[in-house]
Amino acid sequence: MTLELVVLCVAAVLAGAVNSVAGGGTLLTCPALAWVLGPSAAAAVAANATSTIALFPGSLAAVWGYRRELSGSKKLITLLIAPSLIGGAIGTCLVVTQDERVFQLLVPWLILVATVLFLLQPKISKWTGIGLPHEQPSTSTRLGIVGLQFLIALYGGYFGAGIGILMLSALALMGLSDIHRMNAVKSLLASGINGMSVAVFLWSGRVDWGYAVPMILSAIVGGFAGASVARRLDKNVVRYTVITIGLLLSAYYFLKIFLTG
Repeated sequence: MTLELVVLCVAAVLAGAVNSVAGGGTLLTCPALAWVLGPSAAAAVAANATSTIALFPGSLAAVWGYRRELSGSKKLITLLIAPSLIGGAIGTCLVVTQDERVFQLLVPWLILVATVLFLLQPKISKWTGIGLPHEQPSTSTRLGIVGLQFLIALYGGYFGAGIGILMLSALALMGLSDIHRMNAVKSLLASGINGMSVAVFLWSGRVDWGYAVPMILSAIVGGFAGASVARRLDKNVVRYTVITIGLLLSAYYFLKIFLTG
């Protein structure tokens, strides 16, 4: 096994574990793939595609784990699934159809935005009242949240990291107060967004399957391991490790763009 494959498998195991505890695994797999695949614009797109494929089975596993909590959320899912699918498909189509250099230039900004969202997750939860009871939203609020979900899905299809906290915030505004039910709906909608991304990436032929297959298996192992030890882990340690990595990576890519012009 080559050093590159070892690095990618370790990144996938850690990403699967982190996603099962706090989310943010894309911040580990996407940059690792970018390092292995090379500095070109085409490689940046391939890294995004392969990372999405590698972590997708884990999102499906999360949905299965939350199947009981989903039973009472049919109306909410019906309302938000269409903007999730459409936004996810459009966002990923932008990645594979536009100038690859554009995505390469956006990578440090996307990593930085995702890291900041991850950093602010507790404050955003407090501001939006995640986990607290809300009054049922008005029709105009519901329509606004449908539009917000479309924008979240658009960003999710384009890059993906950080969409979980955005969706939890939107669901809090919809009146949900049960955090387990919110996570269940979030996991299902995220799987829809990622599923559309997977379909587009498969159609475009941007996935590096030589790395994707072992990373898929590694991410599944990490997900199961993370779930089994989640109660014994200090979530703050996990969170701030991911945040530190994200900030360092965004700084690295900004410096790289600056030096290469």
